[in-house]
Amino acid sequence: MTFDEAVSYLLSLGHETLTIKLGLTNTERLLAALGDPHKAFPSVQIAGTNGKGSTAVMLESICRAAGIRVGLFTSPHLISITERIRIDGKEISELEFARLTEQVKHAADELLQRGELETLPTFFEHVTVIALLAFREAKVELAILETGLGGRLDSTTVAGAQIVAITPIAMDHQEYLGRALSEIAAEKAAIIRPSVTATVAPQEKEAMDAILRRCEEVRVNPTLVRVPHRFYPIATGSDPVPGRLCATFETPTNQYENVCLGLRGRHQTTNAATAIALAEALRERGFAISHKAIVSGLANAKHPGRLELWKGKPAILFDGAHNPAAARALRDYLDEFIRQPITMIFGAMRDKALKEIAAILFPAAREVVLTEFDNPRAASVEDLLTVAPTNFDRTKLHQAKSVEEALQIARQSAAANSLILVTGSLYLIGAVQQSHVAVGEAAH
Repeated sequence: MTFDEAVSYLLSLGHETLTIKLGLTNTERLLAALGDPHKAFPSVQIAGTNGKGSTAVMLESICRAAGIRVGLFTSPHLISITERIRIDGKEISELEFARLTEQVKHAADELLQRGELETLPTFFEHVTVIALLAFREAKVELAILETGLGGRLDSTTVAGAQIVAITPIAMDHQEYLGRALSEIAAEKAAIIRPSVTATVAPQEKEAMDAILRRCEEVRVNPTLVRVPHRFYPIATGSDPVPGRLCATFETPTNQYENVCLGLRGRHQTTNAATAIALAEALRERGFAISHKAIVSGLANAKHPGRLELWKGKPAILFDGAHNPAAARALRDYLDEFIRQPITMIFGAMRDKALKEIAAILFPAAREVVLTEFDNPRAASVEDLLTVAPTNFDRTKLHQAKSVEEALQIARQSAAANSLILVTGSLYLIGAVQQSHVAVGEAAH
C-alpha cells in the first residue's frame, strides 16, 4: 500500500467530520487484534474544548527538553495526515504511515469477516490505532494523546491514560455531546477514572461543577490549575506580529519565574499552566523533568494554525477560532496586540455558531473575504453572508468561491503594512496553506 492508497482508503471510510461515531468497542477490538500496542507505554490524555492541542504540544515540548522519547497524537491535520503522529517532534514518514495503515486495514477486515465487528472502524478510530502502533514500534517512553471529540466514548480513551487533563470547556459539538455546558463537561470529564492523576484548567462554573462531581464519584482529588494574573509581552524585535508573553507560574510545590511562551496570545497562559501541572504529575510518576526542561519546553513549543505567522508583505496570520470561546480569545489578542489594518479571510463549518463568531470577529477587520473550502460540512458563501453583522459595511464584505480567489482578493485589498488573518476553521487554514497561492515562510 502506497501513502496515497492509504489516504484514499481512510477517506473511503467517510469524511472525518461526517462519520463521527462515539464508542470504544471497535477501537478496543482492533487494538486487541494487534497485540494491544497501547499497553507498551504510559500515556497522558488531554480533553477539553479549547486549548487541548496547545496544551499537548507544550507538554510534548517539555518532555523532549527533558530527554524523554515521546509520541504525540493530535487532530485535525492542516496539510498532511502525517502531522497527527509525531515521535520525538518529527512527523511519521509517509512510508511508515502507509505500512501501518495496511496493517490496521488487514486486522479490521479480518475482524469484520469473523463477525467480531459490525462495521469497519471509522476514519478517526483507524488513525488512533495507527498512532498507537507507531508509538509501540518507536519504543516511546510516553504518549500524549489529544482527545478527538468528547472523552467518555472517544477512541483515545481506550489507551487508559493514568494522567489526564481537562482544558477549558465551551459550547461546541452539541449534536454529539449535549445541549448544556454541564452535559458537555460530563462527557469530557468521564476520562477521569479511579486512580488517575487529574489536572483541571479554569472553567465556567457549570462546567467545573460537572467535573468536580465526576472527581467525587471516582474518588479522585484533582489538581486545579493556577493561572498567572501578571504577565508582560516579550520584546518583538523583527517580529511583525507581537503577542508572545512572559509570566510567573506557581503550583502547590514550585514557582517558575519569568517563563516566556513560544505560542502567542494571553489565553496560552492557561494552556501553559496546565502543561506545567501535567509535567509535575509526570515527575511524580518517575519521569525526570527538571525546572529547566519545563521553562525551555514552553519557550520552544510550536502549534501550526494557532496564531501562526507567515512573514511577508503583507504578513499572514492563521488561527482556527472555530467556536465563540475561541473567537473571543482571538479577538482579545487582536485588540491587545495588533495595530495594523486587518483583512480577514473567513470560512467555517455550517454547523458552528456562525452568527456569534462573526459578531465577535468581523468588527476587528477593515475588510472581510468570505470563502468556502472543500469539506462536506463547510458553509457556503451564501450561508456566511446571512450571518454577517447587520452593522458591518457591506462594501467591505467580499465573496470568493475558492481559497485561491480569497487570497487573491485579500492581497489586492491589503496594503503592504496590513495583516491578512485567516480564521474560522482549521480546515480552512489547511486549505489556504496548501494552496500554491499562499507563498511564504512560516515564522513562530
